[in-house]
Amino acid sequence: MHPGPSPQVVKSLPPSQEDGGEGEDNSDMTSVNTSCTEICGPGQWGRSCSKICLVKLYPKGNKDMAIKAYVILDDQSNRSLARPEFFELFNLESEQFTYNLRTCSGTVETSGRKAEGFQIESLDGRVLISLPPLIECHEIMNNRFEIPTPNAVLHQPHLRHIAKYIPDLEPEAEILLLLGRDVIRAHKVRQQVNGPNNAPFAQRLDLGWVVIGEVCLGNVHKPTVNTFKTSVLETGRHSIFQPSTSFMQVKEKQQSSVFKKATEMTLGQTVFCKTEHDNKPAPSVEDTTFLKIMDTNVFRNKSNSWVAPLPFKEPRQRLPNNKEQAINRFSSLQRTLKRKPEMQQQYVEFMEKIFTNGHAEVAPPLKEEDECWYLPTFGVYHPQKPNQIRVVFDSSACYSGVSLNDVLLTGPDLNNSLVGVLLRFRKERVAILADIQQMFHCFLVRDDHRNFLHFLWYKDNDVNKEIIEYRMNVHVFGNRPSPTVAIYGLQRAIREGAKDHGEDTIKFVERHFYVDDGVVSVPSEAEAIDLLQRTQASLAESNLRLHKFASNSQFVLEAFPPETVLQ
Repeated sequence: MHPGPSPQVVKSLPPSQEDGGEGEDNSDMTSVNTSCTEICGPGQWGRSCSKICLVKLYPKGNKDMAIKAYVILDDQSNRSLARPEFFELFNLESEQFTYNLRTCSGTVETSGRKAEGFQIESLDGRVLISLPPLIECHEIMNNRFEIPTPNAVLHQPHLRHIAKYIPDLEPEAEILLLLGRDVIRAHKVRQQVNGPNNAPFAQRLDLGWVVIGEVCLGNVHKPTVNTFKTSVLETGRHSIFQPSTSFMQVKEKQQSSVFKKATEMTLGQTVFCKTEHDNKPAPSVEDTTFLKIMDTNVFRNKSNSWVAPLPFKEPRQRLPNNKEQAINRFSSLQRTLKRKPEMQQQYVEFMEKIFTNGHAEVAPPLKEEDECWYLPTFGVYHPQKPNQIRVVFDSSACYSGVSLNDVLLTGPDLNNSLVGVLLRFRKERVAILADIQQMFHCFLVRDDHRNFLHFLWYKDNDVNKEIIEYRMNVHVFGNRPSPTVAIYGLQRAIREGAKDHGEDTIKFVERHFYVDDGVVSVPSEAEAIDLLQRTQASLAESNLRLHKFASNSQFVLEAFPPETVLQ
């Protein structure tokens, strides 16, 4: 697989690594830039087309089932692949088989289905190609921004005459296949238009014309104005070069003996001081920004629930309205649930819990200027819980080259070391295990950010009724910053409750929890019961539900044998 560059927003270049990451001070040079809006559209910089054709796709002998789809032609792949949506559209069922997928990032073992007996036909109907067995692959790129369009070649003088042969962008057609070298006819070039050395070129294949290369006009529309100023150095000499930042001027001054002695004492007390943070990596700029957002905006509302914003990157591009994508994904989900009644029942039961607990609500009408984002959903199963589904909100789903996770800060890793948690757990004689129920859903999303968490589902949770829009009120499983938001909120909640329930409850949560699971050991059963009860009461004040596990009593596990205890 050879992923190409995703659409980028115009921004300044990062510092060069050759000068230690500090970069050069370009304050003396002013650059005036305009982006290519004729081809790329507003707010985008750079567009590159690749070998992607619009074709008709159908099972052999069943032309009435034909659909329009885009196919990627990749002669670096030795097999032809198909996206999971291909199998859903044609209702294909087959056994999963394991295969090795070797990409630029290495070789991985994965699995998928296999489809046989399909044909592709060019839009003009002149060419019909039988396809070899197609292997299901989740890694096929789905970047519609690289599809050649008539508008992309109309602005290239040497390609203008082939614009009439390139179809307009088909909004309903999806990128479904990647054709490798096992369909060699599809790769044969029947005609080629080159043009200037650095210009894009076009090829006529049996399935249609394709365009390869950078079609953006940005390089043409990027005037640069350079100005230089004269600097006057400390010596009075004039120079057009940037003055050295390492220049120092030292003037000796006689100090009193009392001041000198006080300075020496202060330096000796501080220069070799050690802190608990000495061996920890310093937080990144983004991590610092995340924590500042949380410290400033997280609060507890009138019902004692903690409310946190979505930590957006600043500045960020305005998100497009991806309702079209949400509708397509929901249609695919409907087909899957109809084929699997048991999965549909589990899906409905999961959504019922969300609505009953107030974690989601019917979305209010949007105003014309409101920004909105729709989250497609899908179900996953834990290998050890085959009858229990978890609905995941797909915040990584891209639309127009951007996803919700792309514009959110991930936040620092606030988790404890799992090895450290387990070692501390085995230290004393009596053990406690605890779990925060639905930890992500315990923290509300700020009201003005909930429009970014829209999703589609059946009215009144009835699969026989119409589809309407809902929105989540809580931080969802699938958002990149949700784990850090939840851990931050849990630690904030226990600190608030510790005023009335004891400082040792803070140590229990902040030192002995890994995400939502807490494990700690204490010397006696009475201490275990007391600590667990106080921690539960402290968290309950913030509407956090502490679920207790035990084997031989209500709260406490059986003591470890002496040989297993770490002193």
